[in-house]
Amino acid sequence: MPAPSMGSSHESDVAVVGAGAAGLYAALCAAREHASVVLVSATPLARTASYWAQGGLAAALAADDSCKLHLRDTEVAGRGMVRRSAAQILVREAPARVRDLQALGVSFDADRFGQLALGLEGGHSVRRIVHAGGSATGRRVVRQLSALAAEEPRIKVLEGTRAQALWRFEQRCRGLVCDDGAVVEAAAVVIATGGAAALWSRTTNPPGSQGVGPLLAHAAGAALADLELLQFHPTAVIGVRGREGFLITEAIRGEGATLLDASGRRFVNELAPRDEVARAIQALLEASGERSVGLDMRGIDPARFPNVVAALREAGLDPMRELVPVAPAAHYAMGGIVTDLNARSTLPGLYAVGESSCTGLHGANRLASNSLSECFVFARRAIADALSIPRRAPRPASAAELEALRALPAPPAAAASTRAALWENAGIVRSREKLTRLLDDPHPLARMIARCALARTESRGAHQRADYPERDPAFDRRHAVLGADDSIHWETWD
Repeated sequence: MPAPSMGSSHESDVAVVGAGAAGLYAALCAAREHASVVLVSATPLARTASYWAQGGLAAALAADDSCKLHLRDTEVAGRGMVRRSAAQILVREAPARVRDLQALGVSFDADRFGQLALGLEGGHSVRRIVHAGGSATGRRVVRQLSALAAEEPRIKVLEGTRAQALWRFEQRCRGLVCDDGAVVEAAAVVIATGGAAALWSRTTNPPGSQGVGPLLAHAAGAALADLELLQFHPTAVIGVRGREGFLITEAIRGEGATLLDASGRRFVNELAPRDEVARAIQALLEASGERSVGLDMRGIDPARFPNVVAALREAGLDPMRELVPVAPAAHYAMGGIVTDLNARSTLPGLYAVGESSCTGLHGANRLASNSLSECFVFARRAIADALSIPRRAPRPASAAELEALRALPAPPAAAASTRAALWENAGIVRSREKLTRLLDDPHPLARMIARCALARTESRGAHQRADYPERDPAFDRRHAVLGADDSIHWETWD
C-alpha cells in the first residue's frame, strides 16, 4: 500500500474515467464549457475498445426517415423492455450529435453529391447509419476526438492509468483514486469504461472490457441493472488464426452479404434484429455439429469495407473469393450502472455514459448502431447536468482518509476459468442448472450476472432460458436492479 505522499493529487470540475468515444466526447463537452477535466485512460489515447467499433451512428437524417420511425425500430428490437423516454431522447438528439461531430472535424462518408452516405443494418427499416471510412467508424471518430483532447489545455490526460476505486464521502462521489496512488478530486465523476463482454471466453471485445465501471460504481454504492442482458453478435470470425472473434460489421449484410449453411443454403433473414440472427445460427450449429456458418460477401464492393477485407486477407482468407466462417460471440452489455435521463447514477456526483451505463434505452436487445449514438447523446447530457450544479469548495482530505482510499481494492480481472464458465453457463441459451453453477464463481460480476439471469424466468431478446422458453408479459418494461447490498428488486421504467 503506497504512502499518502507517494501519489499525486489532481483537482478538477469533472473527472472522466475511460477514453473511448463516450469519455472523450464528455471531456470535450466539459472543456467547451470552460470546465477543467481530468481524463483517466487505461490505454494510450486512440487505443480503446471504441477504436475498433465497425458500426456507425444511427440517426434519422434521411428524407424518408423520422424520429418516430427510429423510435419504432428501437422499441421493436428491444423486445418490450425499452425505456421509451430514453429512446425518445436518443432519436431526437442523435442528428444534432452527428452535426456536432462534423463540426469537431470528424469526416463521415458522403455520396457523390456530397450528402451523408447512410447505411442499412439489422432491425432498421430505412438507411440511417452514418459511417466514417466504411467499417472504420470507431477508428476515425476516436482518433479525431483523441487529437482534440490531447491539444485541449483544459483537459489533463492521465494516460496508462487505471481507476482503482471511487471516492465516496458524505453520501456523494467526490472523486477517485488511481492504481498509481494518484487521487483525483472532482465535483462530478463520469464513468465511461465500456462494457463487460470480454468476461465471456468467446467475444468480439478487447481483453479489458470486463465491466470495470459497473464494479467501481457498485463498490461505491451505486445500483446496477439488467446484467443478464448481454448481446451476442451473430457474425464473429471463428477458426481463422489471428482473427478469432473479429467482428464482421452488420453493415456488410446491409449491403447484401448473406449467411449460408454447409449446403450453401440461406437459412435466416440477415437483417433481422441481432438476437434472432444469433439464435438462428446457434440452432443450426447445434443441429449440424458444425463450428461455423458461411458469410458470403463475394458480391460486396471491397472498397466499402477496406479494413475488414484487409484484416481477413492478412489472416490468409480472401472474402472476395471464399466464404468467411462466422459464429456468434459475446458483444455488448445492455446492463450496467443505473442512470436517469441525464446520465446520473443513484450515487450523487457519479454519472455513467456509454456501455457502462444502463438507461434502459436498449431494452433486451440493442438495435444496431444505437450504441455510438447513445455515447454522444448522453455524454453531452451528463456534462450539461454536472456543470449546472453549483460546486462546493472541497474539504481537504486528511492523510488518514487518503491512506484508506488508496487501500481500497481495485476491480479484479477475470481468470480464464471465469470466462470459460460464463460462455458455457450464461451463453446464448441458459438454464437454471447452468446459471446456478456461476453463483460460486470467484469473480463478483459473474455472480451478479448469474443472479440477475436466474431472476428473469423468461426468454426475451438476448436472454434465452431453455427452462423458460416463452416471453412473459409480466416482465414487460421490468428491470432487475441490483442494489448496493446485492439484493435484487424489480423496477418499471417508463
